[in-house]
Amino acid sequence: MSNSTNNFYALSQSFSVSDIIVIATYFLLNLAVGIWSSCRVSRNTLSGYFLAGRDMAWWPIGASLFASSEGSGLFIGLAGTGAAGGIAVAGFEWNMLTCMCVCVFVQIVTMPEYLGRRFGGERIRTYLAVLSLLLSVFTKISTDLYSGALFVQVCLGWNLYLSTVLMLVVTALYTIAGGLAAVIYTDTLQTFIMIVGAIILTITAFNKIGGYGNLEQVYSMAVPSKIIPNSTCHLPREDAMHLFRDAVTGDLPWPGMTLGLTILATWYWCTDQVIVQRSLSAKNMSHVKGASILAAYLKMLPFIFIILPGMISRALYPDSVGCVDPEECVRVCGAEVGCSNIAFPKLVIELMPSGLRGLMIAVIMAALMSSLTSIFNSSSTLFTMDIWKKHRPQASERELLLVGRIVTVILVVVSVVWIPILQSANSGQLYVYIQSVTSYLAPPVTAVFTLAVFWKRTNEQGAFWGLMVGLVVGVCRMVLEFGFAPPRCGVVDSAPAVLRGVHYLHFAILLCGLTAIVVTIVSLLTPPPSQEQVSLSSLLSTPVECLIYKLPLYSKHTWANSFPCF
Repeated sequence: MSNSTNNFYALSQSFSVSDIIVIATYFLLNLAVGIWSSCRVSRNTLSGYFLAGRDMAWWPIGASLFASSEGSGLFIGLAGTGAAGGIAVAGFEWNMLTCMCVCVFVQIVTMPEYLGRRFGGERIRTYLAVLSLLLSVFTKISTDLYSGALFVQVCLGWNLYLSTVLMLVVTALYTIAGGLAAVIYTDTLQTFIMIVGAIILTITAFNKIGGYGNLEQVYSMAVPSKIIPNSTCHLPREDAMHLFRDAVTGDLPWPGMTLGLTILATWYWCTDQVIVQRSLSAKNMSHVKGASILAAYLKMLPFIFIILPGMISRALYPDSVGCVDPEECVRVCGAEVGCSNIAFPKLVIELMPSGLRGLMIAVIMAALMSSLTSIFNSSSTLFTMDIWKKHRPQASERELLLVGRIVTVILVVVSVVWIPILQSANSGQLYVYIQSVTSYLAPPVTAVFTLAVFWKRTNEQGAFWGLMVGLVVGVCRMVLEFGFAPPRCGVVDSAPAVLRGVHYLHFAILLCGLTAIVVTIVSLLTPPPSQEQVSLSSLLSTPVECLIYKLPLYSKHTWANSFPCF
C-alpha cells in the first residue's frame, strides 16, 4: 500500500457511525424532496421537464441560482485558491453578483435565441449552443466531478475514480428522471445545508486560530517544513490580505479583476443556460427579479465561509495544504503541482467532531449535486432544442426527452476522460483553472452580444466572423496553457513569454477587444441588417414562453396572461 493510500486510509478511520447516519439521513431527505417536486409538474412534457412547468416562486429559484453557482468545484476551488494566495479571489464572487442583478433585470431572452433572431440564420445559434456544451464539459461537469471525488477520497480513502462513479450515480438518478423541478427544489434544500454546515466549520476554524485578528499573522507563518532550496514558492504571498493587487506582478492583477472579470461575469450571468433556465421557470418577472436579489445576497457569503477557512487550513496544516516539494505533494494528494485543493476537506476531517463531520460531507455532496443536476438539465436542454430540434423539426416530444437524457450520459463520459488533464492544470488550483478556460472561450460571446444590443449596424457576417476569430485565438492560448503547464517549484519555466507575460484575465480583455474590432470591420464591409432584425423593442418584449424554444404555452400562468404570443 502506497504512502498516499496510507495517508487517506488514516484519515478515513476517524469517520464514525454517527457520520454515516447523518449522511444517510441527508440522502433520504434529498430523495424525498426530489420525488415530491418531480410529482408537482408533469415530467413527460417539454415545459414540465425543462422549465418546471413555469410555476416557480422567487425563493427556490434564488436558492437554486446560488447553489448551482457554488458547486463543489467552487467549494474546493475557492478554498484552495484562498489557501494559495489569500483573499483576492473573493473579487470573482463580488464582481459577478453585480452583473447578475443587472443582467436579469434587463434581459428576458437567452443568448442563442436572441442572437438568432437579431441576426437571422442558424449558424450563430448553433455555434453558441455547441460552445456552451464544451464549456460545460471543461469548466463545470469535469471540475465538479473531480472536486467532489477528491473530497470523498480525502474523507473516506476511496479511489478517485470510484468516488467519481458514486457521484454520478447518486446525482444522475433523479436529474434524468425528474427534470428542472427536482433540480430547483433539491437545490433549495442543499443551499440551506451548505450555509449551516459552512457556518459551523468557519466558527470552529476561527476558534482554532484565536479569531479573525490572528488570521494574517498565522497565515504569513504557514511555511512547509520540506522546501525547495534557493526558491521562494513556499512562502505565503505578502499581499495575501489585499483585494486589489499589482497590475503586472500580482497573481490576480487589479485591471483583470475589474474589467476582465466583468467580461466573464457578463457571459456567465447573462447568457449561461444554467442561470437563464432557472429564471425562465418563474411565474412572472417579479419572481425573476426577487430570485436574482436573493442570490446576490447569498453570493456575499463565500468570502467568509469558504475563502477564509481555506486560508486557515493552510495556516494550520502547512506541510500538506502548502506543500511545494513534488514528492511530498504526491504523497499528500497525488499531484506534483501542489495540494491547495485539499484545504477545505482537510479542515473538515481535522476539526469537525463526529456527526458534524458527516454533515460537512453532506454539504460538499450537496454542492456537487446542486451544480451537476443543474448542468445536466441545462446542457440537455441546449442540445435538444438548439441542435437536435433544428435538424429534426418533426421530432416528437418523446424523442426530444429521450435525446436530452442520452446527451447527459455522453457529456458525463467526456468529462470523466478530461479529469486527469485538469488535475495538473494551473498549479493545481481548481478555481484558477475554471476561470482561465472561461477567459479563453467566453469573451467573444460577450463582445458580440454587447455590440448586437448597442450598435444597430452589427450584422450576421460581422458577428459570425468575430466569433470565429475569437474562437481560434482563444483555443490557441488554451492549447499553449495545457502544452506548457506551470512549472513545479524550483524548475525553470520554459513557456513562451506571451503565455506567462499576459495574465488570463488580461487576455480576456484583449480577446474581447479583438473580437469587437473584427465584428465592426466585417459589419461595415458587408450589407447592414434589416430593420426588423435591429428592432430590439420587438425582440425584448416578446413573451419568454413564445420566444424560448417554442415550448407549449399554458394560459393559466401570469407570463401568458401578460403577453400575447406572436
